[in-house]
Amino acid sequence: MSTTRPYPPGDLGPEAGGAGASAPAAAPVGQVRRLRLAGTRGAVARGRDFARQALHDWGWLPAANADQRAAAEDVLLVVSELVTNACLHAEGPEELRLRCTPKMLRLEVSDLGAGSPEPRSPHRPGRPGGHGMFIVQRLCLDWGVVRNPTGAGKTVWAELAGPAA
Repeated sequence: MSTTRPYPPGDLGPEAGGAGASAPAAAPVGQVRRLRLAGTRGAVARGRDFARQALHDWGWLPAANADQRAAAEDVLLVVSELVTNACLHAEGPEELRLRCTPKMLRLEVSDLGAGSPEPRSPHRPGRPGGHGMFIVQRLCLDWGVVRNPTGAGKTVWAELAGPAA
């Protein structure tokens, strides 16, 4: 599990909104999108569709080149993995949050589960299942888990680099 940036959900640390940063025209700095997933069916597909629409609204899609397309596909894959993990191991996801900044996108999935996700070690590529957090670890700049201080549950967050212009 990542411990390099243990910021609580919604806190992007000291660099967020820093001086001299310029956001893409379609991506308002710090804009947050929320999708309530508690008790819904098809949470993974709903989360992915929600993220895809946000990427369109923020100018990540349609992608102008292969690098931008890959960045958007990475976001959709990480959303799928985090929501799937909450479905399989944490009594289901409560909420998906996306935050767009000039340099990155932060994904957060809240759930009521007690466990902490970790990449399976050692990673065995030929073995079915258990690859979700390994994928998240490989695709993201950073990721982590923040426990809910007021009760049960946690938020699993991941940060991905924005697409190169």
